[in-house]
Parts: sequence; C-alpha cells; structure tokens
Amino acid sequence: MKKINVITLGCAKNRVDSEHLSAKFAAAGYKVVFDSNRTDAKIIVINTCGFIGDAKQESIDTILDAVAAKEAGRIERLFVIGCLSERYADELRSEIPEVDGYFGARDLNDIAAILQADNTTASETDRLLSTPRHYAYLKISEGCNRECGYCAIPLIRGKHISVPLETLVEEARKLAAQGVKELIVIAQDTTFYGVDLYGRRRLADLLTALCRIDGIEWIRVHYAFPTGFPQDVIEVMAREPKICKYLDIPFQHIADSQLSSMKRHHTKAEACELIRKLRSAIPDIALRTTLMVGYPGESESDFEELKQFVRDVRFERLGVFAYCEEEGTYSASELTDDIPQQLKERRADEIMRLQSEISSQLNAARTGRIERVIIDSRQGDFYVGRSQYDSPEVDQEILIPAAGGQLRRGCFYNVRITSAEEYDLYGEVIRKK
Repeated sequence: MKKINVITLGCAKNRVDSEHLSAKFAAAGYKVVFDSNRTDAKIIVINTCGFIGDAKQESIDTILDAVAAKEAGRIERLFVIGCLSERYADELRSEIPEVDGYFGARDLNDIAAILQADNTTASETDRLLSTPRHYAYLKISEGCNRECGYCAIPLIRGKHISVPLETLVEEARKLAAQGVKELIVIAQDTTFYGVDLYGRRRLADLLTALCRIDGIEWIRVHYAFPTGFPQDVIEVMAREPKICKYLDIPFQHIADSQLSSMKRHHTKAEACELIRKLRSAIPDIALRTTLMVGYPGESESDFEELKQFVRDVRFERLGVFAYCEEEGTYSASELTDDIPQQLKERRADEIMRLQSEISSQLNAARTGRIERVIIDSRQGDFYVGRSQYDSPEVDQEILIPAAGGQLRRGCFYNVRITSAEEYDLYGEVIRKK
C-alpha cells in the first residue's frame, strides 16, 4: 500500500481541506499519515498558508525541507497545494522547480486526479481526521465578501460560498459516528453563512440543526464577524445547552478612524453594544478576539483608545499581531505603511502585557469552581483538558495531575479548579463516592 504524508500549515480551514482530500486518497487505496517526520511515505503533499509573512516563510521552509528529502532520495514525489500556491504559483514554479506540481486552494480536485484519487467512493462529506478523534472542525463556507483593507483572503479564496445546510448536517453526523464529541464551526466569516444560498443568514438554523445530532456534546463558533451580527445567533447560543459559552469574534481595532480605514463597516459604539448584548444574553460567555496594531495611520491616541478598550472589555482570550502589508490589498495599494516595525512590535507587546494581567485575574477568579472538562491528552505527569471556555490549539488548558487516577482522552469529567496561572489552570477530578 502506498503512503502519502499530508502536511498542513496555517489555519483550521486548511486542515479541513486536507482531511477531505485525504479521504479521497484513502478511498483510492493510499495509507495517509499527517505531518509525520517519521514515515517511509514516498509522496508528500504540503497544504500551505499564504496569509501573512511568517506563515508564508514557514510554508516556503517546509517546501525546501521536502525538496531536500527528495534530492536525498527519501521521497519520490512532492506536491504543494493551498493558499501560497494559489497566490504565487508562477513564482514558486520558477524558484522551486523540484516540486512535481503546484495546485491552488481551489484546485484540490486536480491533485486528486493526478494521484488517481478523483474517481473513488469517497463523498464530499467524508473526512479522514487529523485531530484527536473527539473533536473536529466543521468548515461551513469558503471565501469571503468582506474585503477588509488589510486582508488578502478574498484574493486567495474568492467570494463567499456557503456549504448547503443539509450537506453540513450529513458531515456532522458522520463525524459523530466516528466518535467526535466537539464540533468547532469555522469559516472566514461564520455569521454570513447562508446569504448566497438562501437569501438570508442562516447560522442560527445551522447551529440548531447541529444541536440535534446525537453524540455531539459541544459546539463552538469561531471567526464571527462583528458587523451586522445576527440577533438570532445570540438567541440560539443562549438557548441551546450544547453550544459552548464561547465566541471567537475578531474586532481588530476599536478607534473609529482605524475601523473606517480598515473597511470594517462598524463603529466603536456598535462594537461595544454587541459585546453588551452578548454578555447580557449569555452570562459567563468567554469572548476571544484578535487585534491588529500598526495599521497605516494608527496614531498614539488610536493606540491608547485600543488599550482602554482591552481594559474595559476584559476579553477572556485575546491575540494580537502587527500589521504586515499584503500585496493586492487596499492598504498596500492606497495607504502608506508608516508605522516603524519596532513601534508595531512595542505596541503588540504592550497589548499582550495588559492581557496577561487580565487573564491572570480572570483565571484566579475561577479557583474553586467546578467545571466540565474534556481530556485532550496526557503530557508527562499531567492530563491536559479544556473547559467549554477554551478551544483546542489556541486557548489555555486545564492541567490535572495524573497521580490522581487514570483519565480517558475524549471523555468529560467534573473538575475543581485548584490554582491558576496567567494562561493555564490546574484542577482535580471530582470522583464519585
């Protein structure tokens, strides 16, 4: 049996693409391994990211490592797919000709054909999971219509295209049958789901349908665009017990001048009102956001306003990155990248120091609480778990001493939080007597 090593870089949306493609490979008779450095697979497929500078460099470095393996005779064929090759295929073919084929993010069927995996029994809802079997990402749409000033995603992935609701429910049922207990709903803009197919936003309808699937116990929502946030989504999140009290909602900035220049199409007042609605309707919700500093024209007063926003809102989870000019975007063609890199980095550090203090305080307040925790893994002397307030791979963890007894990965336990750090919690399982 031939083996294929599928290496996925970048976001969870790429991961889902790799999993769908891998199901086709498996149905064609290949043995698929994921991201493995210890394999005798003679074929490597690298699913690349092309969104920001660091991600692009990681993709290029990974390609070059695989080229070296090919030249050394350790592998026979090398293919590159995904966002980087969607955007820079000609340049890559010229600079790294050793790759056997480049395929864009919209050309996954073409690589399946090259490897004779296009005419198999695998359906569009089949997946070969690369995550632990108890959680999976559910990508509900492709592309984006927003065209934010700094973002190249619409250039790479195209316009927003929703997956039919019935298809998503079928896919989720198959995942549940494989043992998946937690679904993480993702898209470039989850709140826009359904507009192109049904003439209106239907994320609330989709979430309701997913809640009815036996075996699925947690559902969480990522990448919810704040502009025009649907009221019915707030209502279904408040009503349905399976939906985690968690929302990833990237605000990027809060100063009106920056929001306007970024083409975010909402104001500071509207963002603050949305946060008020969410926390009023869904007590104890954990809000995750992403912020950008150093966007063209960001003044000291803009930055101070952003810091005050972080102090006032006290996000449970927060990430920040420095603006990086992306060719083809509005900001790259129409604005001047006028903030020095050193100042960008200093501003990012300031935000994260502020968030570290907030996270420490919020975590300390959880000490003594009993929370439902799912176990992801064991690492050394601890089992590693998460509550509903934390998404895998990006958020904090709850560490449970292994000396307290054996726990099973993918199972839920009631855990008392015993102590807290900035970005981690410690706990003990409440044993039944």
